[in-house]
Amino acid sequence: MRTLFSLLYLLFIGSVSYSSEKQDTLKYRITLADKAKTPYSLEKPDAFLSPKAILRRQKQHIAIDSLDLPVCQEYIQEIEKCGVRILVTSKWENSVTVSCNKQKNIEEIQHLPFVREIELVWKGPSAPVRSTERDSISNAYQHIDSTYYGLSAKQLQLCNIDKVHEAGFRGQGMTIGVIDAGFHNADKITAMSNIRILGTHDFVDKRADIYAEDSHGMKVLSCMAMNQPHIMIGSAPEASYWLLRSEDTSSETLVEQDYWAAAVEFADSVGCDVLNTSLGYFEFDDKSLNYELRHLDGKYSLMSRQASRIAAKGMILVCSAGNSGKGRWKKITPPADAKDVITVGAVNKEGVLAPFSSVGHTADNRIKPDVVAVGEEACVMGTDGVQTHANGTSFASPLICGMVACLWQARPELTATQVITLVRSLGDRAQYPDNIYGYGIPDFQKGLNP
Repeated sequence: MRTLFSLLYLLFIGSVSYSSEKQDTLKYRITLADKAKTPYSLEKPDAFLSPKAILRRQKQHIAIDSLDLPVCQEYIQEIEKCGVRILVTSKWENSVTVSCNKQKNIEEIQHLPFVREIELVWKGPSAPVRSTERDSISNAYQHIDSTYYGLSAKQLQLCNIDKVHEAGFRGQGMTIGVIDAGFHNADKITAMSNIRILGTHDFVDKRADIYAEDSHGMKVLSCMAMNQPHIMIGSAPEASYWLLRSEDTSSETLVEQDYWAAAVEFADSVGCDVLNTSLGYFEFDDKSLNYELRHLDGKYSLMSRQASRIAAKGMILVCSAGNSGKGRWKKITPPADAKDVITVGAVNKEGVLAPFSSVGHTADNRIKPDVVAVGEEACVMGTDGVQTHANGTSFASPLICGMVACLWQARPELTATQVITLVRSLGDRAQYPDNIYGYGIPDFQKGLNP
């Protein structure tokens, strides 16, 4: 029982909530020097990783290393004694993100011998607005007799994932983590009632209702998880899902990347195989923090560093390229610049690039996006329970994410990095990739056989 309690504690320590009448106005990321005082051992990983997370590493011959060790609890306690609140931790970054009201609290922390670096990641006085009102639901969805896939048929057929489904691979046994802004009404919409949701976790505000927050994540989820014949079928209709909130839509600050990093590690710990994130950052409320093209190297931003580690832990991250193709920025948005991830741009149902789709390359001249899928007039579920259409690489990404899950189900002998390489090779521009379409539109049917 002690081992089980310790594991559950570690899974949720990344999002500690404290009640307080006074709103904190400062948030800092504290990077630690080491894990020297950890009570855990690499020889006993069951004390800090779930059985599925361990099994995933074993299947891919991935060694459990010091990154997997939790942040030292003794260090966390010493930091708390300085009068701050713990928001999230990151074992891969070996960091603790805290909130407080007084600069002197941080000055005290700076003198702790195990603290390496401190960075301001949020400054108030504004606070997240907790949503409570729900959109009304009609559930007057369209039933399309002529096609099993309903309104989502064309966006799936473009990548031949329907043929993969027909071969018996619909995501069974695969676990997908969806890291997003909120999943408005996903628990109330009739057509979404049979989605296999394993659980939810809110890293922005533990007291919030993840189903009353922003609708972006619900629409993203529908692209993958819908399983209603003649209404809408997603790209992985029989996979299981974790719904994780990291985006605070009331502001654009660095701390959201801390929440995202914690969500990734949570997804790892509970045994996710594939992750989707349709989030990206290059502009912030504090304009001095805005990214420049030279920062797109896969390691400058916290999200990109974290994303670049995911495949090495045996998971696959699929992320949206961004929607800046027509704007001043034009380029992909972190974490789309990360290494060993699948970055997805958007096309229409005829395979023509959507004008808003962000382009590459990365600062170190890697091909981005990796592949493209339907993101212009993509079929998604609306908050009223009726199918609708939406534009954005946000919706191309989950389509590919679900397809990746089905492909990996069909090819379980492959490692995460091998699947990423395979998906690129399935693109219709694989012989001549570019910084607009990447490796092109992938034909997932071609990936079924070794």
